[in-house]
Amino acid sequence: MIKAVITDIEGTTTSLSFVKDVLFPYARAHLADYVQNHADDPAVKALLDDVCQVVGTELTQAQILEQLTAWIDSDQKITPLKSLQGLVWEYGYQQGAFTGHLYADVPLVLRAWVAEGLALYIYSSGSVQAQKLLFAHTEYGDLTPLLSGYFDTHIGGKREPASYQAIASTIGLPAEQLLFLSDIKEELDAAKLAGLKTIGLNRDGLLETADHPQASSFASLADLAQVL
Repeated sequence: MIKAVITDIEGTTTSLSFVKDVLFPYARAHLADYVQNHADDPAVKALLDDVCQVVGTELTQAQILEQLTAWIDSDQKITPLKSLQGLVWEYGYQQGAFTGHLYADVPLVLRAWVAEGLALYIYSSGSVQAQKLLFAHTEYGDLTPLLSGYFDTHIGGKREPASYQAIASTIGLPAEQLLFLSDIKEELDAAKLAGLKTIGLNRDGLLETADHPQASSFASLADLAQVL
């Protein structure tokens, strides 16, 4: 019996275009100003130091910004970059530059699952802060009270079975009682190898795999017993 659902964000709860066409360009356009204005903040300073550790050498602030921009342009899942993007996006949400996008079926099903006693978690390559911001600022209101926890690349890569084992250990449930939702085959494969149940979200018809049950939307997942 499934007792908790862990869901990806991009392409699963949220349009890829929102991330690629709204969030990423905003972070790229405002990252330099944000870093320059907050370079002395302990959290930002620590992340800038982390960038230097990733590349293996000391960098000037200008060089750090060049590296961050290069990572953005090549869509790298580098943890300090994701954390800094989260801080920039927080500023954007606060300024009303955008709201967090969710497919219309997602809030309804999340609320139904919680009412049924399921615990809900997010696992995304975006930082935990970015995840919280998205779900706190949706057009459907603040949905963070529905969520029991968040995971990002600090716990490991999304294509590594060990990451899902660590998530199961953190949640405190056997892997077979956890369901992972994603639109990426390699992520689903890793979760399945770790013992989790899996369902592929195939909203655009591009997910090609016979190794996992598939659903076209959250609406079709309202009754999980019929899908698994």
